[in-house]
This record gives sequence, structure tokens and C-alpha cells, in this order.
Amino acid sequence: TAFSSVTHICRDVNYGWLIRYLHANGASMFFICLFMHVGRGMYYGSYTFLETWNIGVILLFAVMATAFMGYVLPWGQMSFWGATVITNLLSAIPYIGSTLVEWIWGGFSVDKATPTRFFAIQFIFPFIITALVIVHLLFLHETGSNNPTGLNSDA
Repeated sequence: TAFSSVTHICRDVNYGWLIRYLHANGASMFFICLFMHVGRGMYYGSYTFLETWNIGVILLFAVMATAFMGYVLPWGQMSFWGATVITNLLSAIPYIGSTLVEWIWGGFSVDKATPTRFFAIQFIFPFIITALVIVHLLFLHETGSNNPTGLNSDA
């Protein structure tokens, strides 16, 4: 199982515990930087550049989805119940919610197909995120960034 693989890496592989904890804490540091970036954008009013802001919001949700799938992949008890609770939130979407949840689960409940799907989606998402970052930067290049002085940064 995935849980036993993670346990093997942490206990039996030389410095495997270090790799795991660098990966976990690196993701947390990435989110701290990401939230600081969003906070800076809100403070300086970057939300007025709608295209750049909206792509940034989509990017934030894509990164959060990738982190959630990475949280589920070890497939321990916390992962199982996290997947159950969070994916059940999608059932609140009108008309397509229950169908979407069953598709994500790969059946009528969180089961062995779920981590396989999450692994495939987590593999694909970084490519989508990279494309979104490029589009975000292209829009940022067009509009220019906000700064504390309020002056045009394109000048």
C-alpha cells in the first residue's frame, strides 16, 4: 500500500525521513509565500486588473487541489477521511455535484480507485499550473504590477 511505502521510505531509506519532511514543510512554505503574494495583491489593489487577478485565483485553487491530492496519496486514516469529507463538499454543486463526486471517487464511495485517480490528476496538474503561471505572467507583463508608491511600473 501507499502508506507502507511512505513508512518504508521514512524508516529504511537513508535520509528518507529528511526527504519526506522537506517535501511536506516545503509545501507549507510555498503556501505561506503564496498567501503573502495574495495578501500583497489585495493590499495594493491588484484585483483591479481583472484578467491577471482571475488567473491568479484559478492558479491558487489549482495549487490547493494539487496539495490536497498530495495529502491524500499516503492513504492512511487521515488521508482516507480527508478525501471523504473534502470530496463530499463537491456534492453541494447543483445538478452535477453527486455525479462529479462519484467520478472522482471511481465508484460510490472512497475506495481503492480514488488514490489512483488522485495520483494521475496530481501528476497532470503541475503541467496545467505551469501553463497558468505563464499566462499569469503574460497578463502581468501587459498590465504592470502595483507597488507601494502607486507609480506606473512600466515607466
